[in-house]
Amino acid sequence: MKPTMRPFNAVSAFALAASTIAGVAIGLTLMALKTDQHGQPNPLFVLVPAGIGAMLGLVLSTSLQVVAQWERMVVLRFGRFQRTVGPGLHAIFPVLDSPIFVEMRVQTVDVAQQQAITQDNVPVILNGVIFFKVEDAEKAALRVESYHSAISRLAQATLRDVVGRLSLDELLSHQEKLELEIEQAVAVQSKAWGLTVEAIKLEDIEVPEDLKKMMSRQASSEREKRATIIKAEGDRQAAAALAEAAATMHASPGAMNLRVLQTLDGLGPSPSNTVVLALPIDVMEAVRAYTRALEPPKA
Repeated sequence: MKPTMRPFNAVSAFALAASTIAGVAIGLTLMALKTDQHGQPNPLFVLVPAGIGAMLGLVLSTSLQVVAQWERMVVLRFGRFQRTVGPGLHAIFPVLDSPIFVEMRVQTVDVAQQQAITQDNVPVILNGVIFFKVEDAEKAALRVESYHSAISRLAQATLRDVVGRLSLDELLSHQEKLELEIEQAVAVQSKAWGLTVEAIKLEDIEVPEDLKKMMSRQASSEREKRATIIKAEGDRQAAAALAEAAATMHASPGAMNLRVLQTLDGLGPSPSNTVVLALPIDVMEAVRAYTRALEPPKA
């Protein structure tokens, strides 16, 4: 990272103003004590101390740097690492020292939209976002030129590698596993840059339009298949229940008679239905009993 000198802040402005005012005050005092050869006050007694005070104030204001609570300042002296300081007011040598301010809060970097080929040769377009933070300010400032660009490029390359080892079905059904694998791979490399990866999330996975239509037809076929299986299973269970009911009624003649009467009762309320019984039920039962009596006994 390149050294960055902070613009004027409240402390710098106060130091510059105080030095300038002090120079003007000294000049006014000297002007009151001394006069030129004509007995008139010499304005140089004001301008020279004021200029010197302003220069000292400018030097003092650039030597005072305020580091926020969420920052760290890496100080380079003659281009060599000197120290890392935390939040607060710190003094540096304006000419000798070069400060680098490093953000320590969680940051986000977008993974640019890119195309990758799955293991089964299906082109997909993916994009995502990386959540990370700087763990070591010295490494982040000295070991990589721009850690934002570096971690974004690393995530893009890792994403293509991981997607190339998965099929389309695995990519769509195991997205969390894919994100975790990319996160682990990026975290190992970025640790040398002083970075800690919090999470990597895929925002969108796009597949070709013709493949979307095929997947839609496949999903529709699967739903129809499940519906047919469920209906067939219901018919099988209904047939088994009817067979069991028929066996029960066959074992109990009175139950069959009650069922017939119940059916007749259900048809009765409608005026358009007319039920005619050719033989009474008692006659039918007598014929059925006589038939069973004529059957030869079982061995």
